[in-house]
Amino acid sequence: MCGIAGIISLSAYAAPPSREALMRMVGALAHRGPDERGLYRDKRAGLAHARLSVVDLSTGQQPLADAGDTTWIVFNGEIFNYLELREKLIALGHRFRTHSDTEVIVHAYRAWGEAAFERMNGQWAVAIWDSVAGRLVLSRDRFGICPLHFCEHGGRLYFASEVKAIFAADMDITRAFDPAGIDQTFTLWTVVPPQGVFQGISELTPGHVRIYDNGTVRERAFWKPCYPEISDPRRDEFTGSLDDAVEEVRGALEAATALRIVQADVPVGCYLSGGLDSSLVATLGRRYAGKRFQTFSLRFADAEYDETRFQRLVAGATGSEHHEVVVSRSDIAEIFPEVIYHTEHPILRTAPAPLFLLSRLVREQGIKVVLTGEGADEMFAGYDLFREGKVRRFWGRQPASTRRSRLLERLYPYLSRSPVHQQAMARQFFGRDIQAYDTPGFAHDTRWRTTSAIKRLFSADMRAESERRNAVPELIARLPAEFSRWGSLAQDQYIEIQTLMSGYLLSSQGDRMLMAHSVEGRFPFLDDELVTLANSLPAAYKLRVLDEKHVLKRVAEPIVPSEIVARKKQPYRAPNALCFVADDAPAYVREALSEAALREANVFDPKSVTRLLDKCRDRANGGDLSNSDNMALVGVLSTQLLYQQFVASRPGGARLGELSVDVDREHREEVLA
Repeated sequence: MCGIAGIISLSAYAAPPSREALMRMVGALAHRGPDERGLYRDKRAGLAHARLSVVDLSTGQQPLADAGDTTWIVFNGEIFNYLELREKLIALGHRFRTHSDTEVIVHAYRAWGEAAFERMNGQWAVAIWDSVAGRLVLSRDRFGICPLHFCEHGGRLYFASEVKAIFAADMDITRAFDPAGIDQTFTLWTVVPPQGVFQGISELTPGHVRIYDNGTVRERAFWKPCYPEISDPRRDEFTGSLDDAVEEVRGALEAATALRIVQADVPVGCYLSGGLDSSLVATLGRRYAGKRFQTFSLRFADAEYDETRFQRLVAGATGSEHHEVVVSRSDIAEIFPEVIYHTEHPILRTAPAPLFLLSRLVREQGIKVVLTGEGADEMFAGYDLFREGKVRRFWGRQPASTRRSRLLERLYPYLSRSPVHQQAMARQFFGRDIQAYDTPGFAHDTRWRTTSAIKRLFSADMRAESERRNAVPELIARLPAEFSRWGSLAQDQYIEIQTLMSGYLLSSQGDRMLMAHSVEGRFPFLDDELVTLANSLPAAYKLRVLDEKHVLKRVAEPIVPSEIVARKKQPYRAPNALCFVADDAPAYVREALSEAALREANVFDPKSVTRLLDKCRDRANGGDLSNSDNMALVGVLSTQLLYQQFVASRPGGARLGELSVDVDREHREEVLA
C-alpha cells in the first residue's frame, strides 16, 4: 500500500498546481509510504506518491509513465493477477521497463481503456493522467479496500488517499462537518460513498471509475455483485452439490491466499484472532510463507474479550513464530486521539484502537504485509445479523407465534447484555415492524434503530439537519434494480457489504489502522474469483438453517484444529465507554466533552452529553453499560476529537524528504522558454 495525491486544474487556463502544495500533500501521507516519495508536475496536473515498497523494490518508483512519458500514474494497492495481465499485454506488443504491477496498470489502460479495471484482481486506488488528452481517470477497487477522496475547490480538483492531505494542500479549503455525513454515521455506522464526513470532500464509490475530461465529468461502475435471482436461480447459481462447493471454495481460497503471499518481494505475516476465518487463512498461508512465518494476535486484559487460548492453539498447529500484544482499557484511552486522527471519521466502537497497537507490533517485527480473515463473514454469511434476519422473517410470517420467537434465544450468546436473555424484551425489540419482513433493509433495521437513538444527543442545529434527511430511505433508494430479484440472504449480504464492511471494517478498522504504521493488509476472502464463487452459492450452503458459514466450516474441518471449527461465533470486540470514565482517564476526555468544546463543535447538546457522561461514570464500577450508552459515548468523543483535529485546527503536511522521482515539466518548460 502507499499514499497517493494530486491536483488537477479543471481549466486549461488555470495556473499550474504548485510544487509546494504537492509536497505538503505527500508529506501528510508519510505514514502510508515511508520508503520513497515522488512528484510529477506539468502545466495542468500534479501527482504525488508516498511509497511503501512491497513489489519490485528496485524499479517500482512512482509517479510512473508509459514509454512515451505521456500517461502518468500514481497507485496505491496491489494487483494480484498482474503477471497474467503482463503476459497478455506483451502478446499485444507492449514492452515493459520495470517488473512492477504499477506499470502493468498503465499499459492495461492504454490497451483496454476503462475496461482494464474489470480485468484486475486486487485492491487499489489509482489516478491516471493523460497529459496529451488532458484526461484524469480515478478508480477504486470493488470493495473500497484502498481509500480515495476528492474535492473541487477554486477551479481545481484535489484527490488523495486521506482527507488530511487535501486539507494540507490549500488552507482555504472548507473545514467543516457535512451534516449528511454525520447523520449517516449515526445511523449506518459509516458514510456510504460518495458521501463524506467533511463538507465538499467526497469518497469515490468502490467499484467505480471517475473521469475528468476537459471540462466534463462522468462516473460509472465497472463492477457490481451478481447473485442468483429468485425467478431464475439456475442462471447464476452454483449447480454442484455441497461437497462440490466445499472443494471449489477450498481451491479458490487456497489460490487467493497463495497469490497474496507470493506476489510480494517482502515477507508476509498473518493476523490471528482465534476465530475460523483467520485460522483458515493462517493455515493455508503457512504453506507458501517459506521457512519463517509470523503470526500476530491481540490479547485483552479484560477476560470477556480475550481469545488467547484459541490463538495459541492455531499458532502451535501452524508452527508460526507468534507475537502478542496485551491491551488494557487505559491503553485504548491513551491512544484514542491518534486513532481518530487516522480514521478521519467518527466511530461508535473502540475496536480500531487495539488494531492500531497490533499493526505497530507488526511493524516493529519488520513485517510490511499481513493477511487477515476480513470479508469471510460477509461473503459466507457469518454474522448473527444474517441469522437474526432469517429468524425474524420466519417469525414475521406468523407474528403471533411464541415458538418461532423462541429462536431468538440462539442469537448473540457472547454478549453479557444480550437482548435475547429476556423473552419479553426480545419480543418487543426484535418484533417491531415484524410484518415488514419482505422489505429492503429488514434484517438491518434493528441495528439502524439502535444506532439512530444516539441522535437524541444532537444539538438543536444538528437535529434539524438530521430531520431534513433520512439515511435509511436514501440508502434503499440507491439499491440496484436487480436487488428485488435476489433472495433475502443475498439482499442482507449486499447491504452489509455496502455499508459496514466497506466503510467501517475495511477502513476504520482496516486500512487506516494498518497504514498508520506502514503495514499493508491483504484479504484473501475478498479475492475477485472467490467472491464470485461465494455469491453464486445457494443460500443454504452458507447459512444452513442457523449454522453460519457452513460451507467454510466444511472447508476448514480437515486442516484447522477441530476446537476452532466447533466454537461458537464470537466477533472481534474491545472495551468501549469504560475506557474513558475511570478516575485516571486522560485529561483530553474531560476537555473534549466540556461544555465549551461541545458548544464550539455544535454537533451535540452539552447538557445531554453531560447526563450521558454522568450515567456512564455512575455505572462504571459495576461495568453495567448498555450497548446504546457504549456507542453513544464513543461516538460523541470520537466526533469531538475529529473536530479538534481537522476542523478547529489547520493540519498541514509533514516535512518531505528526498524524492525518488522528481519530474517537473512546468519548471523545465519555463527554463527553456
